[in-house]
Amino acid sequence: MSMHETTPIDSLPALEDSYALTEQQLESYKQKGHIRLKQVADTAEINAYEPIITGMVKALNYHDKPLEQRDTYGKAFIQISNLWEKSEAVRRFVLAKRFAKIAADLMGVDGVRIYHDQALYKEPHGGHTPWHQDQIYWPLDTDKTITMWMPLVPISQEVGSMTFASGSHALGYINKMVISDESHRTLAGYIEGKGFETVSYGAMAAGDATFHAGWTLHSAPGNPTDSMRKVMTVIYYADGLSIAQPDSKARENDLQTWFPGAKPGDLAATELNPLVYKRQ
Repeated sequence: MSMHETTPIDSLPALEDSYALTEQQLESYKQKGHIRLKQVADTAEINAYEPIITGMVKALNYHDKPLEQRDTYGKAFIQISNLWEKSEAVRRFVLAKRFAKIAADLMGVDGVRIYHDQALYKEPHGGHTPWHQDQIYWPLDTDKTITMWMPLVPISQEVGSMTFASGSHALGYINKMVISDESHRTLAGYIEGKGFETVSYGAMAAGDATFHAGWTLHSAPGNPTDSMRKVMTVIYYADGLSIAQPDSKARENDLQTWFPGAKPGDLAATELNPLVYKRQ
């Protein structure tokens, strides 16, 4: 147990039951590369886990400069990764079978592993998150990756959820730009040029979630309010994939961090990438 955990693990919600998806939802995700699902976790479940996750984010927050002295990426959010390794309670949340099965169903695969989790807490008056593709960071040559993005507090219309470029996932690797002012300008122009429809799901309840493909272009507005936008994310990929040869510094770094001890060509399955769901 970590220093923040006083709750007995067994008393925390198990999150093991299935969340049913309709054919229409599966088809919509396939076409658009993103979807919002309501009440993936209910109020009691969020109330049990939010204080634990927030306590860890506070303890592990590495920002020591005020917002206005940080770069665009630093202004966007407090980002803490792999909380599941640091806490038995968070492990129960991140490795939940319910979430993993949704990821497998949306991708149309039989099993999924964890790439990593990230708490993304956008501070009061925090900046926007520039347009980007997640998968430029990941040494995986596949379209079978997906991120669950779940607010742990209600998100108002003015804070909003992420904005997605519908259908952009079908193009795969667009360019290698990491999250920056430059990526925001270049990709905004690209989206306009291609005529992609951009969609935001606006206000969300705690426990609602969006799921988006690794190649789906997305951004998020700043936080104009006085309260913290608390979001937990989990990234999944299909079981059975091999690690790709990194073609950028970002992917080399990710290979070392998230597939420790593995090399290109190896099965993408280290002790940091547990199999969280397998179809019977």
